[in-house]
Amino acid sequence: MKVFVPAGYKTKRSLRETEEAIRDIRDIFQIELAEKLNLLRVTAPLFVKKSSGFNDNLNGVERPVAFETKEEPDEDLQIVHSLAKWKRFALKRYGFKMGEGLFTNMNAIRRDEDTDNLHSIYVDQWDWEKIISKEDRTTEFLKKTVKDIYSAMKITGKRVAKKYGDIFEFPEDIYFVTSEELEARWPELTAKEREDRICEEHKAVFVMHIGGKLPLTGKPHDLRAPDYDDWKLNGDLLFWNPVLKCAFEVSSMGIRVDEEALKRQLTLTDTLDRLELPFHKMLVNGELPYTIGGGIGQSRFCMLLLKKAHIGEVQVSVWPEETVKECEAGGIQLL
Repeated sequence: MKVFVPAGYKTKRSLRETEEAIRDIRDIFQIELAEKLNLLRVTAPLFVKKSSGFNDNLNGVERPVAFETKEEPDEDLQIVHSLAKWKRFALKRYGFKMGEGLFTNMNAIRRDEDTDNLHSIYVDQWDWEKIISKEDRTTEFLKKTVKDIYSAMKITGKRVAKKYGDIFEFPEDIYFVTSEELEARWPELTAKEREDRICEEHKAVFVMHIGGKLPLTGKPHDLRAPDYDDWKLNGDLLFWNPVLKCAFEVSSMGIRVDEEALKRQLTLTDTLDRLELPFHKMLVNGELPYTIGGGIGQSRFCMLLLKKAHIGEVQVSVWPEETVKECEAGGIQLL
């Protein structure tokens, strides 16, 4: 079954009230995020040329939606999966300086997504990126940035609660843990089960070290493209979802690869051929700044705050007919 309906679930707000709350959450949070991280809002592409190497490969198996134009029939254009690489290039091209960054409203289509309560083929997120020094490529700097983002989330929650009442309450602090520590604690569990356990225990968790193989199982905690995050300096921001009773990812972020990390991770994934792409050549040649960045799911964040059971309650997408029927029967109002 693709839809899980919590026992006794009933949406608390009408469709119009939900849309008003979504508007306020987005307006408040992006202002707070920009102030905390010193970011400027910029426009961003919906699609990029395949030959540019800018598109995000995600886990390496997802197929981008592609098309060509009559002006360039031999050039494939791809709907973005995310803007992880484009943002880094934009920081250089737009003349951003050390300590400055950008954010944008990113819209993407992920055609191979398995849809359920948390996943849609339509993805909307705040994509952000900030220039840092090489000396800032540390776990301590990563944690500080996570805390700044968490602070923006808590402020948003408090302001929205004053107007809309019953919403998700953020824990006072966020708990940091590595994927290796989770594996050592619960070696018999899957990665997802470990996330459920740690989130139920600490409520707000940042799991670090995503992408590399773990020492006990030899498997990564989760798959991650080898050419944007440094797998030793990244992580996922998770919460315990009180409605769905599970770990709930809202953001993925990290310090981006430098020249050494890029070559190391491309070697590990047998994808050294990417070094021939324009973006990767610029990175290896030292033409791009060192950065930290990530994506924060807009619909995920709204879903968490408003205590919704299905992501379709806070975004408009296309769902299988079976999903629509199950949601209607379970009192879930899809937009």
